[in-house]
Amino acid sequence: MSKVLEVRNLSVSFRTLKGEVQAVRDVSFDIEKGSVTAIVGESGCGKSVTSKSIMGLIKKPGYVSKDSQIIFQGENIQEYNRKQWEAYRGPKCSICFQDALTALNPTMTVGKQIMEKIRVHKKVSKQEAWAEAVQMLERVGIPNPELRMKQYPHEFSGGMRQRVMIAIAMTLNPDLLIADEPTTALDVTVQADILDMMKEIQKEHPMSIILITHDLGIVANFATDIIVMYAGKIVERGTSEDIFYHPTHPYTKALLRAVPRLDMEGEKLETIEGAPPNMINPPKGCPFAQRCKERMDICETAFPEESKLSECHEVCCWLQKEGR
Repeated sequence: MSKVLEVRNLSVSFRTLKGEVQAVRDVSFDIEKGSVTAIVGESGCGKSVTSKSIMGLIKKPGYVSKDSQIIFQGENIQEYNRKQWEAYRGPKCSICFQDALTALNPTMTVGKQIMEKIRVHKKVSKQEAWAEAVQMLERVGIPNPELRMKQYPHEFSGGMRQRVMIAIAMTLNPDLLIADEPTTALDVTVQADILDMMKEIQKEHPMSIILITHDLGIVANFATDIIVMYAGKIVERGTSEDIFYHPTHPYTKALLRAVPRLDMEGEKLETIEGAPPNMINPPKGCPFAQRCKERMDICETAFPEESKLSECHEVCCWLQKEGR
């Protein structure tokens, strides 16, 4: 498979009055053409900042370090000018934000918001843009699309608003879709519907998907590959089978134990003790060390290099280095 995206040494920081928050620290990964890659981790781990970096949406007081490289289809987007960014966002790479209610403009009809994106990037008439927008709403499973085109975001349910967000993101058939927590605050049946719908769209128009989520439970049947992040670092990556059946990093194991199961009636839900580190002064060693029950002295002094467990499975953990 060819690579649609290559991220190399990505570091993103935010200047604050208390100091510099190091949100993403030296992150590297590839996205293969046609793959579905889930970036998982708890709130504050840097997964959404990573996705915004790929879209070029890091604004002051945030900044991307000069040695960071984001290569999209052979081009370093860090070197783009304004016109190149306009040609990149939407037609090539698009993002679906997590809170559809705040992401959509409450003063504009849904139809107008979809048509606006079409007409910015395509030389089409209002009638042609209307027809494309109606077709897009049908594509994402919204009934009575012509009626819905004239309605405002507050007239839609949470699940339907999320479908509208996906419709807007998919309007120009991008090569890469970033879905940032697309099922947040939706009930489990609606979550399944949204993910199934995204799968169907991917079959119609082959593209790569990056799914940003804190919930490993929703990616099991959706993602082909999984990247696990903690405190701005990638701690483990592999295929879905690797992560679910052969988890290696203590944080990955803890995340999986925290997923509710149908067979755990009467059992206490496992949680991860402690709290993430202060990212203004992040630890030099493994960021999970203070919460890890298997930590060694070296875990607190140096961050381990990646250990290759198989062709696609890699982990950053001293337990592997020490052969434990």
